[in-house]
Amino acid sequence: MKKDNPDTEKESHYSNLDQMSTEEILKGINAEDKKVANVVEQQIPKIEPLIHAIVRQLKLGGRLFYIGAGTSGRIGVLDASECPPTFGVSDNVVIGIIAGGETAIRKAVENAEDDANQAWEDLKKHAISSADVVIGIAASGNTPYVIGGLKKARENNCITGSISCNSDCLISKEADYPIELVVGPEFLTGSTRMKAGTSQKLVLNMISTAVMIQLGKVKGNKMVDMQLSNEKLVNRGIKMIMDELAIDEQQAVDLLKKYKSVRAVLTKMK
Repeated sequence: MKKDNPDTEKESHYSNLDQMSTEEILKGINAEDKKVANVVEQQIPKIEPLIHAIVRQLKLGGRLFYIGAGTSGRIGVLDASECPPTFGVSDNVVIGIIAGGETAIRKAVENAEDDANQAWEDLKKHAISSADVVIGIAASGNTPYVIGGLKKARENNCITGSISCNSDCLISKEADYPIELVVGPEFLTGSTRMKAGTSQKLVLNMISTAVMIQLGKVKGNKMVDMQLSNEKLVNRGIKMIMDELAIDEQQAVDLLKKYKSVRAVLTKMK
């Protein structure tokens, strides 16, 4: 059953926002944001075993799925979409699915989050299997789309995780690895795109980055497998090569043109 007074719906600590000065609004939001990192830190013991499970499955050929609705879904799609350019993986390794489909990334889709059966239908379009990991993301922790998706994933022997911002919530009960980020009332009551969304983004940063490091997609502290898709990234790659091989810029440019990736250059030349 849902909690009578979810943490994400509690009354803001601030009243009469419409009578505040801009400075007061900004300081209030900032004061609330400062609480988020400490909450995330407290959940590291819960995040770590989930990462180990993801790494294990991806090494066996599995994939990582994020499912969510609204802001939570968009944050999942964002993290998934950044993995190919950052780590050079296929766009079929980390997949973000949002209730309501592609349209919902930019516009709200009415009632999309209320369909408890649709998430599994969306996952089946990707030929989901027991090799895969599914993480449900929902600030309230009570979103039917996410609950239904996790429930079916577990029934089909997928490893499941959850990221919510309420304690003892429904998606936690459907997750092998539940993470509850109880950041407290929002500055603007119920606006979970704020602290709740920030906390979810921080955890997804941790998950995807740690997973890719464990999979060998990073050398030292460098993104050696990044896609060289624009001038900024090409220049970053050239600088990496210069630093790693102690060579001048023109030599680095020539090597990158020849081998097409930073990792290839470093593998061939070291």
